[in-house]
Amino acid sequence: MSAARNIELKARCADLEAARAAAERHGARFVRVEHQRDTFFHARQGRLKLRERTWREGQDSEDRSDAELIPYERSDVGEARESRYHVVRVIEPQALIAALAAALGIRGVVAKRRELWMWKNVRIHLDAVEGLGSFIEFEAVMLPGETDAEAHARVAALQAALGLADASVVPVAYADLLGL
Repeated sequence: MSAARNIELKARCADLEAARAAAERHGARFVRVEHQRDTFFHARQGRLKLRERTWREGQDSEDRSDAELIPYERSDVGEARESRYHVVRVIEPQALIAALAAALGIRGVVAKRRELWMWKNVRIHLDAVEGLGSFIEFEAVMLPGETDAEAHARVAALQAALGLADASVVPVAYADLLGL
Protein backbone atom coordinates (compact mmCIF):
# COMPACT_ATOMS: atom_id res chain seq x y z
CA MET A 1 0.00 0.00 0.00
CA SER A 2 1.47 3.35 -0.99
CA ALA A 3 1.52 6.27 1.39
CA ALA A 4 -1.16 8.95 1.23
CA ARG A 5 0.09 12.48 0.58
CA ASN A 6 -0.91 15.98 1.48
CA ILE A 7 0.52 19.46 1.29
CA GLU A 8 0.46 21.06 4.72
CA LEU A 9 1.27 24.27 6.50
CA LYS A 10 1.22 25.06 10.23
CA ALA A 11 1.32 28.56 11.72
CA ARG A 12 0.98 30.25 15.08
CA CYS A 13 -2.29 32.12 15.46
CA ALA A 14 -2.96 34.61 18.24
CA ASP A 15 -6.70 34.89 17.46
CA LEU A 16 -8.52 31.67 16.59
CA GLU A 17 -11.87 33.45 16.66
CA ALA A 18 -10.77 35.85 13.90
CA ALA A 19 -9.33 32.90 11.95
CA ARG A 20 -12.61 31.00 12.33
CA ALA A 21 -14.57 34.00 10.99
CA ALA A 22 -12.14 34.41 8.07
CA ALA A 23 -12.38 30.70 7.20
CA GLU A 24 -16.17 30.91 7.20
CA ARG A 25 -16.12 34.04 5.00
CA HIS A 26 -13.82 32.17 2.61
CA GLY A 27 -16.41 29.39 2.25
CA ALA A 28 -15.07 26.79 4.68
CA ARG A 29 -17.61 24.64 6.51
CA PHE A 30 -17.42 23.60 10.15
CA VAL A 31 -17.17 19.84 10.73
CA ARG A 32 -16.68 19.29 14.48
CA VAL A 33 -14.53 19.82 17.57
CA GLU A 34 -12.19 17.00 18.55
CA HIS A 35 -10.05 16.42 21.62
CA GLN A 36 -6.87 14.66 20.57
CA ARG A 37 -4.07 12.97 22.44
CA ASP A 38 -1.05 12.08 20.32
CA THR A 39 1.50 9.72 21.85
CA PHE A 40 4.79 10.02 19.94
CA PHE A 41 7.23 7.11 19.82
CA HIS A 42 10.90 7.05 18.92
CA ALA A 43 11.17 6.12 15.25
CA ARG A 44 14.12 5.16 13.08
CA GLN A 45 12.74 7.25 10.26
CA GLY A 46 10.14 10.03 10.20
CA ARG A 47 7.65 10.31 13.04
CA LEU A 48 5.31 7.78 14.62
CA LYS A 49 2.27 8.69 16.71
CA LEU A 50 -0.82 7.03 18.08
CA ARG A 51 -3.73 9.47 17.98
CA GLU A 52 -6.71 9.05 20.28
CA ARG A 53 -9.70 11.25 19.37
CA THR A 54 -12.97 12.06 21.10
CA TRP A 55 -15.77 14.13 19.58
CA ARG A 56 -19.50 14.68 19.60
CA GLU A 57 -21.47 14.71 16.33
CA GLY A 58 -24.24 16.96 17.66
CA GLN A 59 -25.45 18.51 20.89
CA ASP A 60 -27.77 15.62 21.69
CA SER A 61 -25.41 12.80 20.76
CA GLU A 62 -23.01 10.82 22.90
CA ASP A 63 -19.26 11.22 22.71
CA ARG A 64 -17.57 9.12 20.04
CA SER A 65 -13.94 8.08 19.98
CA ASP A 66 -11.39 6.24 17.90
CA ALA A 67 -7.65 5.75 17.61
CA GLU A 68 -5.18 5.62 14.74
CA LEU A 69 -1.52 4.78 14.37
CA ILE A 70 0.09 7.30 12.01
CA PRO A 71 3.65 6.96 10.74
CA TYR A 72 4.61 9.99 8.63
CA GLU A 73 7.51 11.74 6.96
CA ARG A 74 7.73 15.46 6.37
CA SER A 75 10.59 17.90 6.04
CA ASP A 76 11.02 20.57 8.72
CA VAL A 77 10.83 23.71 6.59
CA GLY A 78 8.98 26.95 7.26
CA GLU A 79 6.67 26.76 4.26
CA ALA A 80 3.95 24.54 2.84
CA ARG A 81 5.44 21.09 2.35
CA GLU A 82 4.59 17.54 1.40
CA SER A 83 3.75 14.97 4.04
CA ARG A 84 3.60 11.23 3.31
CA TYR A 85 1.66 9.14 5.78
CA HIS A 86 -0.27 5.97 6.54
CA VAL A 87 -3.32 5.80 8.80
CA VAL A 88 -4.02 2.50 10.55
CA ARG A 89 -7.18 2.15 12.65
CA VAL A 90 -6.48 0.86 16.16
CA ILE A 91 -8.98 -1.18 18.19
CA GLU A 92 -7.02 -1.38 21.46
CA PRO A 93 -5.05 1.87 21.77
CA GLN A 94 -3.82 1.35 25.34
CA ALA A 95 -2.48 -2.11 24.55
CA LEU A 96 -0.73 -0.80 21.44
CA ILE A 97 0.75 2.14 23.36
CA ALA A 98 2.15 -0.30 25.93
CA ALA A 99 3.63 -2.54 23.22
CA LEU A 100 5.18 0.33 21.26
CA ALA A 101 6.49 1.93 24.47
CA ALA A 102 8.23 -1.33 25.36
CA ALA A 103 9.70 -1.74 21.87
CA LEU A 104 10.49 1.86 20.88
CA GLY A 105 10.07 4.13 23.88
CA ILE A 106 7.75 7.13 24.17
CA ARG A 107 9.03 10.56 23.09
CA GLY A 108 6.09 12.34 24.69
CA VAL A 109 2.42 13.25 24.47
CA VAL A 110 0.72 16.19 22.77
CA ALA A 111 -2.82 17.07 23.85
CA LYS A 112 -4.98 19.52 21.95
CA ARG A 113 -8.45 20.76 21.21
CA ARG A 114 -8.93 20.79 17.45
CA GLU A 115 -11.70 22.54 15.59
CA LEU A 116 -12.00 20.92 12.16
CA TRP A 117 -13.19 22.88 9.12
CA MET A 118 -13.15 21.90 5.42
CA TRP A 119 -12.58 24.02 2.32
CA LYS A 120 -12.59 22.06 -0.93
CA ASN A 121 -10.20 19.16 -0.13
CA VAL A 122 -8.27 21.12 2.51
CA ARG A 123 -8.68 20.31 6.19
CA ILE A 124 -8.40 23.44 8.32
CA HIS A 125 -7.40 22.77 11.92
CA LEU A 126 -7.84 25.47 14.56
CA ASP A 127 -5.73 24.01 17.36
CA ALA A 128 -5.35 24.92 21.03
CA VAL A 129 -2.31 22.88 22.10
CA GLU A 130 -1.62 22.31 25.80
CA GLY A 131 1.63 24.02 26.78
CA LEU A 132 2.05 25.79 23.41
CA GLY A 133 -0.93 27.99 22.58
CA SER A 134 -3.00 28.35 19.42
CA PHE A 135 -2.19 27.35 15.86
CA ILE A 136 -3.75 26.86 12.45
CA GLU A 137 -2.86 23.93 10.25
CA PHE A 138 -3.90 23.32 6.64
CA GLU A 139 -3.75 19.85 5.08
CA ALA A 140 -4.54 19.74 1.36
CA VAL A 141 -5.20 16.05 0.74
CA MET A 142 -3.94 15.12 -2.70
CA LEU A 143 -6.71 14.03 -5.04
CA PRO A 144 -6.15 11.59 -7.93
CA GLY A 145 -4.63 13.48 -10.85
CA GLU A 146 -4.04 16.62 -8.82
CA THR A 147 -0.67 18.36 -9.07
CA ASP A 148 1.39 19.57 -6.14
CA ALA A 149 1.11 23.09 -7.58
CA GLU A 150 -2.71 22.97 -7.33
CA ALA A 151 -2.56 21.85 -3.69
CA HIS A 152 0.07 24.49 -2.88
CA ALA A 153 -2.17 27.14 -4.49
CA ARG A 154 -5.13 26.16 -2.27
CA VAL A 155 -2.97 26.29 0.86
CA ALA A 156 -1.58 29.69 -0.20
CA ALA A 157 -5.13 30.98 -0.82
CA LEU A 158 -6.15 29.95 2.70
CA GLN A 159 -2.99 31.41 4.22
CA ALA A 160 -3.84 34.76 2.57
CA ALA A 161 -7.56 34.58 3.42
CA LEU A 162 -6.83 33.91 7.10
CA GLY A 163 -4.10 36.56 7.21
CA LEU A 164 -1.26 34.25 8.28
CA ALA A 165 2.11 35.94 7.79
CA ASP A 166 5.05 33.88 6.57
CA ALA A 167 6.83 34.74 9.84
CA SER A 168 4.15 32.82 11.79
CA VAL A 169 4.76 29.55 9.90
CA VAL A 170 6.05 26.72 12.09
CA PRO A 171 8.44 24.22 10.46
CA VAL A 172 8.16 21.38 13.00
CA ALA A 173 5.64 19.15 14.76
CA TYR A 174 3.99 20.14 18.05
CA ALA A 175 6.06 17.43 19.74
CA ASP A 176 9.24 19.17 18.58
CA LEU A 177 7.99 22.56 19.83
CA LEU A 178 7.37 20.96 23.22
CA GLY A 179 10.93 19.60 23.22
CA LEU A 180 9.81 15.97 23.25
